[in-house]
Amino acid sequence: MSKIIATEVRTGNLIVLQNKVYRVLKSHHVHVGGRGGAFMQVELRELESGTKKNERLRSEDKIERAFVESKEMQYLYQDGENYVFMDQQTFEQTNISQELLENQAGYLIPNTEAQINFYNEKPIGIQLPASISLKVIETEPSLKNATATGSYKPAKVETDITIMVPQFINEGDKIKVNTETGEYMERA
Repeated sequence: MSKIIATEVRTGNLIVLQNKVYRVLKSHHVHVGGRGGAFMQVELRELESGTKKNERLRSEDKIERAFVESKEMQYLYQDGENYVFMDQQTFEQTNISQELLENQAGYLIPNTEAQINFYNEKPIGIQLPASISLKVIETEPSLKNATATGSYKPAKVETDITIMVPQFINEGDKIKVNTETGEYMERA
């Protein structure tokens, strides 16, 4: 495990404090004139619980960087509150809880490939492809002569999430959705 001095902590780093893994959201070096020493003011988010906290680190503190391993895995199916993924190299299956996926579960359809991040062989996060194709299962009928205008309507897709789509989209259409923002991109 590598250690760095507090002044080397940057936004986006994964660090370990009090045996918990945090992602650095913001870091700011503060130097107080006179007798006060310099310190790093950091905003952190714990990876497991998602709670945020602010921490003041002295410049000479040694901080442990978290070693995160990434694996390409394939989503297989949902098993109650867990989602089952398979390592494509070893065919080993891993269960990931719904809490860990947060708002990403609505973009998972069987055979979707995703990058799973592990810390100490325990899953801590998932990175989905930038976009995914989903089938519209329920929406209002399209307006006659509707073109790509600024008006949108709600559409329920096969994963039970609702996405705002243009008026010309019909039930049964496949649409491409941005997995980060949840926004409609185009017809698939």
